[in-house]
Amino acid sequence: MLTMLEYEFMRNAFAASAIVGIVAGAVGYFLVLRGQTFAGHALAHVGFPGATGAALVGLSPFFGLTAFTLAAGIGIGLLGERAHRDVAIGIVLTLSLGLGLLFLHFYTTNAAQATSVLFGNVLGIGFRTVLVLAAMAIVTLAALTLIARPLLFASLQPELAEAKGVNLELVSTLFMVIVAVATAEATQIVGVLLVFALMVAPAATALHLTRGVLAGVVVSILIAVAIAWASLVLAYFTDWPTSFFITALGALGYLSAGAASRLRAA
Repeated sequence: MLTMLEYEFMRNAFAASAIVGIVAGAVGYFLVLRGQTFAGHALAHVGFPGATGAALVGLSPFFGLTAFTLAAGIGIGLLGERAHRDVAIGIVLTLSLGLGLLFLHFYTTNAAQATSVLFGNVLGIGFRTVLVLAAMAIVTLAALTLIARPLLFASLQPELAEAKGVNLELVSTLFMVIVAVATAEATQIVGVLLVFALMVAPAATALHLTRGVLAGVVVSILIAVAIAWASLVLAYFTDWPTSFFITALGALGYLSAGAASRLRAA
């Protein structure tokens, strides 16, 4: 077990997975609580044309992905309740994938880079990227902490919150910007197609296991980090993709927690 830590790429992978797991667990909890998981899924897909378009013009795919997800997060937040409509989000998803495929059609020199964008490549993360992820995580968590109280109020009792003077549109927009940054970080681990697993599965599992919000956020973070680290260990010993284990363990955890909840209710 300890021999894997002798390799720098494994140390970087564990550090990056921990950082992303903390952010994804915290942000994902509020995303599930607000019933905006589909909107979060759309943000990941919007990042695909951003990454491929940036690569096409010679920029960093991570830069393009982050820029596109931020723009989409602001747009979804400003749409307010209309952003919850499946049709509108579905159109965004299909348009984003279509643009991504178009950019990929012109950018044919590096198919491996496109695969990393789609499915992630945590074992290819360098130390500089770990530092970037850490800085983004600090900003994301600080912003989430600042809006946590009005966000929770607006999530649980939106009518009462609005009557008390909470600006629902502003809170929604700020939260979607936070989700956009968290999504951009998570794609470094699982890619744009599988980011749903790390952002949603741990949070949904925590909702089954806990009652209080603080406990739910903490458990969601612990589950996300545990899944990411366990997946790295399994990938190291089996040579299977890390993203596969993240999705499999996330689904297994959610199904197990759901079954346990039903048994307690019975």
